[in-house]
Amino acid sequence: MSGAVDSDKPLKDQWMYHAVADTILANSLLRSLPEVDANKVGVMGISWGGVITSTVIGIDDRFAFAIPTYGCGNLAEADNQYGRALGNNPLYRQVWDPMVRMDRVMVPTLWFSWPGDQHFPLDKRAACYRAAPGPYQVTLIPGLGHGHGAGWRPPDSYAFAESLIREGRPWCVQTSATTTDQVAHAEFTSTKPLDGALLVSTRDTGVTGDRKWIESPAVLEKIGNVWRCAAPLPEDTTAWFINVRSGKLTASSDYQERRKSP
Repeated sequence: MSGAVDSDKPLKDQWMYHAVADTILANSLLRSLPEVDANKVGVMGISWGGVITSTVIGIDDRFAFAIPTYGCGNLAEADNQYGRALGNNPLYRQVWDPMVRMDRVMVPTLWFSWPGDQHFPLDKRAACYRAAPGPYQVTLIPGLGHGHGAGWRPPDSYAFAESLIREGRPWCVQTSATTTDQVAHAEFTSTKPLDGALLVSTRDTGVTGDRKWIESPAVLEKIGNVWRCAAPLPEDTTAWFINVRSGKLTASSDYQERRKSP
């Protein structure tokens, strides 16, 4: 919550100013080195580093890819400690919230997290990737945990980076997500064969990280070049997404939610 702690100071004396500026400077430094391919430099940040990453990609468009892990924007609207700290902070809302510049983000981005994260709610992350015009992939791994080791151990971030460097696009992209007759549908294109699908859903309300999330089977079929998934939504479902798997890799459909009837 560094943006809240020193927001009464001049902009250039604020921690977030230097965190963002130094990330951009690091990109410039790496790109200047003769042994570095400037077209293959990406950025990944974990936890508040994910917030910094989400901010930087709205300013510096030179990255080949970005992986905000856990952290995101729109936190002033969160029903947790960040919302309480930042909700009435106009400087965060006007300067540091990544949402301020998300409509400029063309960098291919992996929004990497898990449904149980109590710090960065899934709906706030969804607000970010829905506002960004550039290509993105969502990966939400149940049980992942929050931390540096939890963020960098799974193969997903490496596979995403490799797909951008080698193929120029995310390895798996959702092309549609709909709900009809109490059935969730999602379609994906993928450069890798998919071998399974699961619906991840909850009946609870409140901050997404405090809810109980349930995994249930989803039907997966390939029709032409499109992978189609479908799963019945349990009664009283309030939020959901569909995960598809390719070996040890996971890709998720966009987070969906609806208000619970009073």
